[in-house]
Amino acid sequence: MKQIKRIAILGSTGSIGTQTLDVISHYPDRFKVDMLIAGSKVDTLIQQAVKWRPSLAVIADTSKYWKLKEALEPLGVATACGSDAIADAMERDTFDCVVTATVGYSGLAPTLRAIAAGKDIALANKETLVVAGDIVTAALRRSPSRMLPVDSEHSAIHQCLAGERISDVRRLIITASGGPFRNFTAEQIAQATVADALNHPNWSMGSKITVDSATMMNKAFEIIEARWLFDIPGDKITPVVHPQSIVHSMVEFIDGSVKAQLGVPDMRLPIRYALGDATRLATSDAPLTLERCSQLTFEAPDSNRFPAIGLGHYALDKGGNTACVINAANEVAVAAFLQGHISFTDIYRLIEDTLSGVGYIAVPDYDDYVSTNDEARRKANEAVAKIRGSRG
Repeated sequence: MKQIKRIAILGSTGSIGTQTLDVISHYPDRFKVDMLIAGSKVDTLIQQAVKWRPSLAVIADTSKYWKLKEALEPLGVATACGSDAIADAMERDTFDCVVTATVGYSGLAPTLRAIAAGKDIALANKETLVVAGDIVTAALRRSPSRMLPVDSEHSAIHQCLAGERISDVRRLIITASGGPFRNFTAEQIAQATVADALNHPNWSMGSKITVDSATMMNKAFEIIEARWLFDIPGDKITPVVHPQSIVHSMVEFIDGSVKAQLGVPDMRLPIRYALGDATRLATSDAPLTLERCSQLTFEAPDSNRFPAIGLGHYALDKGGNTACVINAANEVAVAAFLQGHISFTDIYRLIEDTLSGVGYIAVPDYDDYVSTNDEARRKANEAVAKIRGSRG
């Protein structure tokens, strides 16, 4: 009889978090929810905790804590709040694996604490490796922790590499849907609204990652993530646009053969794979029916209309704290776009401006990444204010 795996979910109220809970609900003999952590959606967190009865529920937004505590204390569910409490919770001995489903830089500190505590990581928070891939992978080498990707592209690559030697890999091919603006002209992209950017043709995701898909910044980040996950140099990682989102990524080998992982565009598939320790969990979900796939097409990404895609290789080539700066500026820019403060094309320009305004550190440590993130956010927010001021 398999031992039940105890799961913590960092970002339980978001898209990946809620889909993780859905997956867990189908395997009660395999998984138990031990900890739920959310940012600010306290009502959703309370509903989840009432249903799943974790040992601990944590809300990052300290102003929402008393509502959480009053609702869950009578149920015997422990509660806490704030970023320090989230990081501290990673060292509890009540769980085995944490699904890092939060968005952005905020996932770095708790992930490092979880690795130090020997927890397994189901990684959906790509920014952890984008910001500080060198220190995260170094921490993994010192720890019994295992890290399995939840991103559909990296899960696909992991599956394609099963039983293969890294030395036999010629390149990793990361697929991209092309987002909602694949067929837009540059002029149309310049006029794109928030509603346009959030209208993804294939995937149902949170707003931040959906905008990243529209700019193709997510592909830049996935190139960086793949470099650290699979120890493959950036010049051997290639993005390709695949509008149907059926082939989730591919690996080309030195003998010319290519392995691909195919599936319906449903994040529950890579979530199951990661929770199941890279094994197959039977499901009744509708499978991929190839007979209904009229065509599978591929094309090179257009870096003129989507310049952000080039920032992945740029960051890997330059190294140091470059990717940390790009991530911080992107988080500020996307938030400003979603709030209607800047235009869609301002996102890339703001990142460029921030890159030129933050000092370069060739060999950063953790404290350097923290200060870089802070400085880049400050510069990016100044740029947002300048744009807003210029437009009245």
